[in-house]
Amino acid sequence: MTPAFRAHDPGPGHPESPQRYDAVAAAVTASGAEVVEPRPASPEALERVHDPRHLELLRRLAETGGGAIDPDTVVGPPSFDAARLASGAAVAAVNAVLDGEIDTAFCAGRPPGHHAEPARAMGFCLINHVAVAAAHARWRGVEKVAILDWDAHHGNGTQAAFWRDPSVLYVSLHQFPHYPGTGTPFERGDGAGEGTTVNLPLVAGTSEQHYLDTFRAMALPAIREFEPGLLCVSAGFDAHRDDPLCSLGLSAEAFGVMTEEVAEIGAGPVYVLEGGYNLAALEQSVAAVLAAAA
Repeated sequence: MTPAFRAHDPGPGHPESPQRYDAVAAAVTASGAEVVEPRPASPEALERVHDPRHLELLRRLAETGGGAIDPDTVVGPPSFDAARLASGAAVAAVNAVLDGEIDTAFCAGRPPGHHAEPARAMGFCLINHVAVAAAHARWRGVEKVAILDWDAHHGNGTQAAFWRDPSVLYVSLHQFPHYPGTGTPFERGDGAGEGTTVNLPLVAGTSEQHYLDTFRAMALPAIREFEPGLLCVSAGFDAHRDDPLCSLGLSAEAFGVMTEEVAEIGAGPVYVLEGGYNLAALEQSVAAVLAAAA
């Protein structure tokens, strides 16, 4: 696997620990899936989403020994390189799918990305990998890209990146009210992008059945109606019932069910790892996705 993804370490007791990568790597190894080592995303790919000043701040912070951006978000000496590699993995996966080399891909990079806004790191996230992937697909000529975000936290950064962009649909199922406090149904985009943000907030304690009912009745139809040329999935696993940071009711098997139903849409998908902080649940959930996607 990729040592840089394990090297990013926010510190003792932090839930986004290097051991998360061990859990994901164990699931990938057990699946027998082909593993491709990524290259860092180019500055051009990153700057389709992020302000160059934001990227320069992260680079300098890493090179000078690191530090905390906020109480949750820490940059260490290896962190910027790890984040660039995670975005590079997402870009490479998009290329491979669009070029017909593979049908689907799972990107196992960390730190996660969907909270990172164009000019702000937050929520454990430094660079928004799924947004970089979607922007790269648009640059490649894909007319419409959809992003499905099933992480239990709302992807405020992804929403912000495409708030006014009618060519990118963002659909999020998430616990609300919960960190980061965004993601109401009234947040629908703006200008030409109005209507291409679809937020499906769920209350703490939502059962697996209610979650899947919402997924089938609202998320999948929105994506089908949009008719994307590529689908990306922000694949967080903190909606698992055993996750310590969230309070939703999914089993590991439910992620496999969603993967099977997403596959029926086609257009990839490209899965990009986000959250999930119970190590056993994370490994089991990733394994369920990989089995369903095989």
